Amino acid sequence: MLDASARLLRLLSLLQSPREWNGTELGERLGVSPRTVRSDVEKLRELGYPVMARRGPAGGYRLGAGAAMPPLLLDDEEAVAVAVSLRTAAGGAVAGIEEAALRALAKLEQVLPSRLRARVGGLKSVITPVPLEATGPQVDPDVLSAVAAACRAQERLRFSYRSHEGSATDREAEPYRLVNWGRRWYLVAYDVGRAGWRTFRADRIRLRTPGGGRFTPRTLPSEDLAMWVSQRVATAGWRYRARVTVFAPAADVAVRIGSYAGTVSPAPADGSGEACVLDTGSDSLDTLAVYLGLLGWDFWVESPAELADRVRALADRYRRATAPL
Repeated sequence: MLDASARLLRLLSLLQSPREWNGTELGERLGVSPRTVRSDVEKLRELGYPVMARRGPAGGYRLGAGAAMPPLLLDDEEAVAVAVSLRTAAGGAVAGIEEAALRALAKLEQVLPSRLRARVGGLKSVITPVPLEATGPQVDPDVLSAVAAACRAQERLRFSYRSHEGSATDREAEPYRLVNWGRRWYLVAYDVGRAGWRTFRADRIRLRTPGGGRFTPRTLPSEDLAMWVSQRVATAGWRYRARVTVFAPAADVAVRIGSYAGTVSPAPADGSGEACVLDTGSDSLDTLAVYLGLLGWDFWVESPAELADRVRALADRYRRATAPL
């Protein structure tokens, strides 16, 4: 049987898992009676841990939120994950928390066992962060917190939103999820004024108060919101858009290009085998022409005509490069 101190630590570790435990289950895990479990729970409460209890067959004990942050117990994998995350936060992914992240990291590393400190150091040695100047503006953590709270409470947001061109518009939206893509945060929300689903960059949101009250949740635009956001974000900034028939199975082309380079849909058979339609784009027609050639399949440019011109010019250049001198 565990001694009293070790048993309290073990009990605290169990209660920190996201579930409820009844007294019998905890007693079996700790090797004590339900009465001793109740006594240990009271000791944790005296130490400041907000242990909640719910009576009844479906009830049990769980660790709730209190007025102050109590010490936490982390297993090895959790400790490594938190340390790496704090290092990332210290790099400035969210404005204003770099110093706090460094303080928390210093406290964590001070108590890490040597074996875990070595793992964290090993991860640090092989991770090369992209300089902040190349990643765009930072996000106000107060905005993120307020938006996350509105998502949880299902409360409408009113805010001013700055477009890519710099113009501002007033919006009212039903917020659903925050999605982190790269080092930017995006809000997935239903735009009430425009009657449609939208993504909003969090660093361009300026919240207005009061909000718009509670709303009834809608069916989300996709089961995979991360993929939905990444596709919209990847295509939103394209200067040129193109439609190309690729003479290969749609599934093969989709795997080759990934979700960020465009969308693929099956095309009617034309007698030459399976084909698909690729809707894609780029900021440069020359880059797009090279990219299409690298796919490894025959293709035909439907639009725009300027892309077809670039492909012909590139083909002529390659032909000249291999002609006998």
